[in-house]
Amino acid sequence: MKLTKYLPLAAALVALPAMGFAQEAEMAADMTPPNEEIGYIFTTFMFLVTGFLVMWMGAGFSMLEAGLVRSKNVAMQLTKNIALFAIAAVMYYIIGYNLMYPGDAWSITNVLGAFSMTSLEPVGGSPDTDLTYASVGSDFFFQLMFCATTASIVSGTLAERIKLWPFLIFTVVLTGFIYPIQASWKWGGGFLDANYGFLDFAGSTVVHSVGGWAALAGALILGPRIGKYKDGKVTAFPGSNLPLATLGTFILWLGWFGFNGGSQLYMDTAGNVADISRIFANTNTAAAGGAIAALIVTQLVYGKVDLTMVLNGSLAGLVSITAEPLTPTLGAATLIGAVGGIIVVFAVPLLDKLKIDDVVGAIPVHLFCGVYGTIAVVFTNPDATLGGQLISIVIVGAFTFVVSGIVWFILKMVMGIRVSEEEEIMGLDKGELGMEAYPEFYKG
Repeated sequence: MKLTKYLPLAAALVALPAMGFAQEAEMAADMTPPNEEIGYIFTTFMFLVTGFLVMWMGAGFSMLEAGLVRSKNVAMQLTKNIALFAIAAVMYYIIGYNLMYPGDAWSITNVLGAFSMTSLEPVGGSPDTDLTYASVGSDFFFQLMFCATTASIVSGTLAERIKLWPFLIFTVVLTGFIYPIQASWKWGGGFLDANYGFLDFAGSTVVHSVGGWAALAGALILGPRIGKYKDGKVTAFPGSNLPLATLGTFILWLGWFGFNGGSQLYMDTAGNVADISRIFANTNTAAAGGAIAALIVTQLVYGKVDLTMVLNGSLAGLVSITAEPLTPTLGAATLIGAVGGIIVVFAVPLLDKLKIDDVVGAIPVHLFCGVYGTIAVVFTNPDATLGGQLISIVIVGAFTFVVSGIVWFILKMVMGIRVSEEEEIMGLDKGELGMEAYPEFYKG
């Protein structure tokens, strides 16, 4: 009888946890963002994650180049790569981003955007009013990484004989003006997109061939390394560290998932997520196809497998699939990459016959395979036209090569772009920097 008076209290105590759970459930329901905000969150997150994957490609280029140059030039390559990334970050902020995405602020309609400085407020401030897409900051961050990648391509070709400061000045022009202007013609809604239906999903032409054209112009004006072409023979200059070059290739391979995957530009629906997954798979198998093709062809042509060709073969496959990584089947993507790997094997000796000295093979990988990959879009994407692809390749190539050539020529006339013969023989680490990457093992 005495216990009955405590029954109401016991019932209340039992009910309290349930009431708490109900309140938590209600709060959780209230905190669920609307559908458009969920899309905004996921797409913003995608840009940030894929953006830092593309940034990681800077480490890949650094390691690849450091491994493929001679030990006396390693510190110089590392210096150029960290400096060019920093320069690209500042120049793309000051000029490049708004020049590339002018919106309604074209100085010359669909050709030249307005020269205006990106505002820090939308980049780092509150969310945009348009919650159906992504934050300006995430988009800026992602696109910046593509700009920096373009400059990295040039670095390796001109290694072992170019002065540091002329190269960095060229990087200012490339990342602040050349790259953003031509990229606006496609990705900024310019005339290549509007008039020719040009398709370049992640930049086989807009990024990779542009870096290759700029590198080619520089190589022609700079000239080959001392002793590279002598008495009708080609002298090989083996790289200093093939394990490092292999590590760099794997880093680039990893970063490419961000490069191509993030170029889907949306992660707000199940369909977009499925497409990103497909892009990852196609990107991976294209790299594999390029590596295997280079592996087999070097064995057949030279009698032995050439590791550097296999490394560049995988990169060639990646460049080749970049223009259209979504529409191919896995089999088609593998074949597209394989053709890229074959192109590299034959393009490297072709450059040597023409006495164009490309230290790391960047021109065959990024220029030759960038052009090929852009043409290959027509094989898997019915929206692409061969005429539209070809004329766009020619326009971008002519613009980049001519403007780059003019800049390189001016730099050569004003301040000189090549180190002295003594410094080149000594090595740019000592000659230009006064330091060595491997001081304990340096043999001169």
